[in-house]
Amino acid sequence: MDETVATQTRYRAMSDTPLRQYLAGLPEVRALLGGGPEAWTVREVGDGNLNLVFIVSGPAGGVAVKQALPYVRLVGESWPLPLTRAFFEHEALSEQARWVPDLVPRVLHFDADLALIVMSYLTPHVILRKGLIHGTRYPRMAEDMARFLAETLFRTSDLHCPAAEKKARMALFCGNTALCRITEDLVFTDPYREAPLNRWTRPQLDGDAAALRADGDLRAAAQRLKLKFLTSAEALVHGDLHTGSVMATDADTRVIDPEFAFYGPMGFDVGAFLANLLLAFLAQSGHEERRGERDDHRAWLLDQVEAVWTGFEARFRELWLRVGGGDAFDPGLFADEGGSAALAAAQDAYMAGLLADSLGFAGCKMIRRILGLAHVEDMESIADPDRRAACERQALALGRLLVVRGGELGSIRAARQAAERIAEGRTP
Repeated sequence: MDETVATQTRYRAMSDTPLRQYLAGLPEVRALLGGGPEAWTVREVGDGNLNLVFIVSGPAGGVAVKQALPYVRLVGESWPLPLTRAFFEHEALSEQARWVPDLVPRVLHFDADLALIVMSYLTPHVILRKGLIHGTRYPRMAEDMARFLAETLFRTSDLHCPAAEKKARMALFCGNTALCRITEDLVFTDPYREAPLNRWTRPQLDGDAAALRADGDLRAAAQRLKLKFLTSAEALVHGDLHTGSVMATDADTRVIDPEFAFYGPMGFDVGAFLANLLLAFLAQSGHEERRGERDDHRAWLLDQVEAVWTGFEARFRELWLRVGGGDAFDPGLFADEGGSAALAAAQDAYMAGLLADSLGFAGCKMIRRILGLAHVEDMESIADPDRRAACERQALALGRLLVVRGGELGSIRAARQAAERIAEGRTP
């Protein structure tokens, strides 16, 4: 995608009236909304760090409109950001829709010059993070997220995608450097040094932040994971797969906002989602009015951690055996006597490595959400700073364990047990 998109004279940040006029010129969208622009309601609902998001409702239906701003919304114009990220988001949504159309929003229109995507309006869906904070359980979420992860990661990897096709797609997404750089700095570097954008609960966590910055083993382990993030182009990853990037109801789950997408390590997506479930688990005590009243929800959250990984692993293995198709692990090499056992052993080793990666990346994600620039509402909405800091200190402890020793745990059950011990104040 040509960087000149960022300087197109057609670009303008949308507001109520211009957006109505623009959508009125899109026949499919106008028909979906019903009536004319004067009958529509427009609400700007973006509460993320980067973009404008509008919900437009008409007599017949609604649409969601996402527009990139030429800077980081959370910080302001002092942090410019290319508008081309909307192109990469559109490409990622299109790729994901090839494999799991029922788990992503339907794209109705894309305008590269305006860095604008019009999508189906997901209703009565709520942002998964908000539901988890309020103690809501989603019976389909773990199964759906396991399927999303397995299908999108396997299908875009060398296990399924022919090498030439994969390399062409990698070349396309290599242009998403600005968004990758945000991750490289905010996830893998800034929390481990004195960076101007870092923030945490002060003064409660001042000592914890200083101790983390002085932890040589942790810094080295985080940099090994950063190197993998930089060099392991295993599959097309969502790149920012947290519970704020998922919309859910009891019966439906949709993954949104893949603007950070690039070809990277599979464990980064898996670990990011697991990290946010673990943060939700550790934040529960901060939302209790009476001690122990959320014990059932805590247990359910840890059940989801296990279910997401086990469901992902089972479907990934099944796709590998049933679908294949890529240039890695050519099935003809395993057709002779003893080949199936050798392939099974190779798969076991592959999945063990992927779990280790996922746990390590999960730990990095947890630490950045406590000490870095962008935090999570699970913790931030705990009003009492002492209670919030207590939950965040547990998140730092679990995050460190996963970064430094995630590869030693050996199973998702062991990771769950470590989280339980830390939440109970015991040594993991």
